[in-house]
Amino acid sequence: MAKQKLKTRKSVTKRFKVTATGKLLHRRPFQGHFNAKDSGKQRRQKRRMHEVAKPEVKILKKLMPYA
Repeated sequence: MAKQKLKTRKSVTKRFKVTATGKLLHRRPFQGHFNAKDSGKQRRQKRRMHEVAKPEVKILKKLMPYA
């Protein structure tokens, strides 16, 4: 009998993107609203995707086994 397939956590796949080299990227938090008080530099930096910290990558890769 075959082993069960691992299910992907859909919430994780929606929030994180895997690059071709295997790095995980995520959007910066706190950018939905209340950005008028931020400087222009902060607002521009929040627009970009940022790399996930190494300790968290291990956990997230287990939650999305086929990514």
